[in-house]
Parts: sequence; structure tokens; C-alpha cells
Amino acid sequence: MTSKALRFDQWEPEIDERATAILAQMTLEEKVGQMTQLSKYWRGDLVSAIREGRVGSLLSLTDVYEVNRLQRIAVEESRLGIPLMIGNDVIHGYRTIFPIPLAESCTWDPDLLERAARVGANEAAANGTHWNFAPMVDICRDPRWGRIAEGAGEDPFLGSVVAQARVRGFQSADLVGGRRVVACVKHYAAYGAAESGKDYNTVDISERTLRDVYLPPFKAAFDAGAGSVMTAFHELSGVPATANSFILRQVLRDEWNFTGIVLSDYDAIAELIFHGFATDHKEATLKSVLAGVDMDMMGYAYSVHLVDLVREGQVPESLIDEAVRRILIIKFQLGLFDAPYTDETLAQDLILCEDHRAMALDVAQKSMVLLKNEDNLLPLSAAHKRIAVIGPLVQNQHDLLGCWRCVGEDQDAETVLDGIRTVLPEETALLYVPACEIEGPELDITGAVNAALAADVAILVLGESMEMNGEAHSRAHMGLPGRQQELLEAVWATGTPVVVVLMSGRPLVIPWLAEHIPAILQAWHGGIRAGRAIADILFGVVNPSGKLTTSFPRAEGQIPVYYAHKNTGRPADAAGIVQFTEAYRSRYLDEPNAPLYPFGYGLSYTTFEYSDLVVETPQVGGDKNLVVSVTLTNTGERAGDEIVQLYVQDLMGSVTRPVKELKGFRRVSLTPGQRAYVRFEIPVSQLGFHGLDMEYRVEPGDFNVWIGPNSVEGLKGTFKIL
Repeated sequence: MTSKALRFDQWEPEIDERATAILAQMTLEEKVGQMTQLSKYWRGDLVSAIREGRVGSLLSLTDVYEVNRLQRIAVEESRLGIPLMIGNDVIHGYRTIFPIPLAESCTWDPDLLERAARVGANEAAANGTHWNFAPMVDICRDPRWGRIAEGAGEDPFLGSVVAQARVRGFQSADLVGGRRVVACVKHYAAYGAAESGKDYNTVDISERTLRDVYLPPFKAAFDAGAGSVMTAFHELSGVPATANSFILRQVLRDEWNFTGIVLSDYDAIAELIFHGFATDHKEATLKSVLAGVDMDMMGYAYSVHLVDLVREGQVPESLIDEAVRRILIIKFQLGLFDAPYTDETLAQDLILCEDHRAMALDVAQKSMVLLKNEDNLLPLSAAHKRIAVIGPLVQNQHDLLGCWRCVGEDQDAETVLDGIRTVLPEETALLYVPACEIEGPELDITGAVNAALAADVAILVLGESMEMNGEAHSRAHMGLPGRQQELLEAVWATGTPVVVVLMSGRPLVIPWLAEHIPAILQAWHGGIRAGRAIADILFGVVNPSGKLTTSFPRAEGQIPVYYAHKNTGRPADAAGIVQFTEAYRSRYLDEPNAPLYPFGYGLSYTTFEYSDLVVETPQVGGDKNLVVSVTLTNTGERAGDEIVQLYVQDLMGSVTRPVKELKGFRRVSLTPGQRAYVRFEIPVSQLGFHGLDMEYRVEPGDFNVWIGPNSVEGLKGTFKIL
């Protein structure tokens, strides 16, 4: 059961009055101070800056005593006593670290993700955080980009649902001690479309693609009441996002009526110079503030130049007043004027408490995706008396936590070996060989092979390090790093049955593994309880239920590969046009078009059958609901969860449409032999797109609809929008 969430787009008239009263007393220098965010690593005299009202927010402070010390200076020693707002990157947990967000999205469980976000907000608030720089809602269809780990994958519909869940969780109304946290949605906008998957790189896409693919999760987050947004580092169609008035003013303010704070990313204003968009620091300041950035994160731009720009007449003071008013209103909504200090005893019974650890285990178990299970090798049984456990991630705590681990510590994590020892009988012999480093040159082939030969089954735990993902960590070669592929092939050659557990922050390119290894579990970087979650799945304590939210490429040359692509005039699955005695189609010569594992894919230890698809509204008006139902039956011998997915295809439009689009999903739990009637009601208004005039519309015409277990399989029906 989820808790009530705060909405930062709504407030009482009294807050307006109080903010107006303070604004009327402020000097221009104090106003600019509220628009300045500094880090604890700032080399200047921070105490003096706070005392003089030259700082509105601080980031990267996680010591509650230091937070309170600096807050007292702001409240009790500055002229107007305006409290500081403390911001931190609580991406997938504060101290209790959950699976990375990409993994979390594979649960397809928004209620669970809302509760997980609430845990992070609770722990952060107990240590003095008021502002959380999350969720990241960037759609990403290029797994070379390291920050794919921080988002919800490739699909705007699922991404929108996850964005709203995480906003509600971060902005829960009942946090410990009455504290409050405001979410900061990032990175605005289309950062996940960085050219060639390189972080900070150019994004050049059509406005239609921007509006139909990359903006919907942001709009969903604001519809859920998110109070702030962070600009992105990249340029968008020639204009850096941090000075892009089209997305910051026209879309955000004028079209969406967003009332919250716009924050730059770290030093992004100053970086306009490197973009070649501003000649110097002062011009970068001018372009950013005019475009609509309310607060400068560590750019040292507003604090140095903004007062002069106002006095020179280049920036209207009314523009400054608008920004400061928004900042003050958020501070009032957070309760900082009435209760600026954090109770320093709150964290002691909350951080890493048993309820939080149990939640981290639940999310980890549901996030892992069973990619392959040939001949039902998994789950392993008590018949396996000798088990070889091999690889650089077997007894690894550090990398389990993944990128953006906030204040998580290695010692908090349960390793895979710990987890296996917990679930197995004492008499089971475990033969552990690390064999190699994740990326290093050392390789103990002999030890690994001998352990595999002596065992009934070999479990290889392979993948990426934490540092291979996240900001500025893009990869051009996405196979197993280091000498792990050699290790894998040597163990496989022993003839001992092999199970591979993959830990990564992105989809990896693993065609050899997929062809040769009978059982593969994608475990991601699963947080502090990953070791136990992996063991629970491998040995059947838990039935896997995760489904992919990003396609796995067969080769880097396929990238970007995603399910909602366009058909083209010569589709790959059509007959093609014969030219020069050969059928010409949109395909590769040396790889199939299809991904190795598609969006929505994931196996279970039981089986599910879909039957009796009924389109209850074969003809439906644009103001009605599309209603489609199916019968789902657990035809296996174990209880399990299935994620039922609904896709549609608009067969013809005034602009071309994708071959499939996700428009609904449902997690269904069934015991063996049990059936469920699964019914979807999809508002027809959600089946539209931006037309030639860039206005959103639903066009009449014929559609296909599928309900099934993933984006490739399913029962098919048709309907018509009138």
C-alpha cells in the first residue's frame, strides 16, 4: 500500500503571501544568492557566503550535524533568515542501496518502485536532505551510453509510469519526523539520445520524436506533482539544453504550465562556452537566465555576473523575481521556514533498518530477468552436491551497489557467495575460484577448470564493474570485459553444466554466451541484497518474474535497436523489391534485424498460456476507452507472476507510426492451474501522436492490438478508431 504524495504544483494562498513579503525585502544581491547552488567542495568561504545571503542551496552534504550547523548560520545569522535547501543524488537508495534504476524498471511494478523511492527519501530526509536529484527519466535506446543504468529503458509509456511512481515515492507526505523532500526530474531533455552513445554528446532529433518519445516521461512526472527539473549537458538540435528557450520556456512554462524550479546541471552554464554558444562566462549567464534557468549549480555564473547584468539592463529584475519566488515557494512547501533543522536522532533507527533491507531484497528479486533456461537447468536442486562458483563478481561487494550509490558502503552488501551459503544445506560443497579480475589481465584458467570438473554444476558470475556505468562511462565494445570470455569458454569446454549470472548496468552484447550457455540470469547491479536475491532465484526459493525494459543487441552494429521502430518502405519481414535479381529490404547482411533478447522479454520457472483474446470495442470513438481482454493460465507446476503486456499499431497516419507501441501492462500472480481474466481499458486519447502541424491528435483508422508476454509474442486483434 502506497502513502500519500505531496504535490509541489499546488500550495495554499498563505505561502504566496509569505513568499511575496520576503521577496519585497530582498536586495538584488540576496535574490541572486537564492539562485546560487554551491557544493560542500567549494573552495571559497562558505560560512561567509551563507551569512551574507549569497547561497540558496547546497549539494553533496550528507552529515546531518553539518547540515544543521550551516542551516543555523543561514537562519540565525543572515539578514533575512532564509533557510538553505540541501540537495543530493539519491538515485536508487540513500544508504540502503536498491538495484540500479534500469533494473528496478524490470519489475514492471510501479507500486513497489514507489515504496522503494520512499525508502530512499526517508533515509535521506533523516540526514538532512530536502531536494533529491532524481528520478532520471531519460529514454535511452543506445546502451553504449553509460547513463542508461539510471533510467527506465527504451519505452516512453513504461518510462512515464515509472517516473510517476518514483516522484510519488520521493515526495511522500509521511516521511520520518515530518520531513519533506522535493523531486528533481532529469535530464531535460532527450539526453538519452546522445549521438553514438557518448555522454555529453550532440542530440539532433526531430521535434516530433522529441515530443512523442523523449518528453512524455517528463510530462508524466510533472503531472504527478514534481517540484523541480534539471537541465541537461548536451545540445538539442543546435541549442544547448541549459540555454534552450524552446524546451525551457515554450514547452515547460507556456504549454505545460510548470511552476517549479529549473536547476542547471553541474557547471552546465559555464559549459556553454565549450559548446561554442557563448563567448564568455557573462554571456553564458545571460543566455541561461533568459532561457529560463532559475538556479545555477556550481557554474559560478549567476553569483559572478547576474547582478551586473540586471544593473546593465540586459536582464529584467522581474525575471529574477519570478525565479526567486519559485525557489521561496518550494522552501515554504518543504516546511523549511517553520522547521529548518533536522532531528539528529532520526537516522539511527532508520538507516539500513530491517524493513528497508527487506524491501531492497524484494526489489532485487523482482528485477532480475531469466534470459535462458535450456532443459530447465534452473532452479538448481539439492541433488547438486558439489557446486563450483567462479568469477570476479562472486565475492564482490563493491560492484553490486552500482553507479550513483549515494552513501552506500561496500560492507552493507551481501555477496553472491554469501547468498548461496545462506540458502544451501551445510553439506553442499562450494568450490569458489575468483579466476580473474573484471578488467585485469590475470586469469586462473587451471583453477577454474579444475573446480568445474570436480562439480555437478558451475555458476559463473560475470559482468561489468560499477565504474563501467553511469556518467561519462560510455562503452564502444559491450561484450564481457577483460578476460571473462576466455574464462567462460574454458569452463564451458569442461562439459559441466554452466549457469551464468550477469551483473551489469546495461544490456551486454553476448551472442556466444546466449548460444552456448544453457542458463542465463541477468542480475544487473542489484544493490545490497543482490547476493541473496540471486541465490533465491538460482535455487528456486523465488520464481523469477523480471522482464526487460531495454532490448539486448546481437552486435554493437545494430545499435540503436529497439522494438518501437518504423516499418520503412521496404520492411525486413516483407518480400522486398527485386533489383538486380535480389530482393532489396531494410536489413543487415551479417546479422538479423531482431535483437538478441527483445523488450518485455523474461522467462519464468512456470509456463503461462494466453487465450481468448477479445476486443470488446472493435469500433471506438476518440473520447472512449479501448477495451481488450485475455485469459491467462498458469500451465506449469509452480506459482508465478506474469507481466501481461498490451501493444498497439496504428496502421496508417498522417505521419508514419511505429510497428508497435506499449500502451498497457499488468502484473498477475497465479498458482499452478489458476486462470485470470485480464482486462485492459485504454483511453483512446493515449493512442495519438504529434502530426504534421506538431499538434497532438488521435487520428481515425485501423489498428492492430496484441496482448502477450513481450514485444514479439502475443495474441493479435484489430480495432477501428472512428
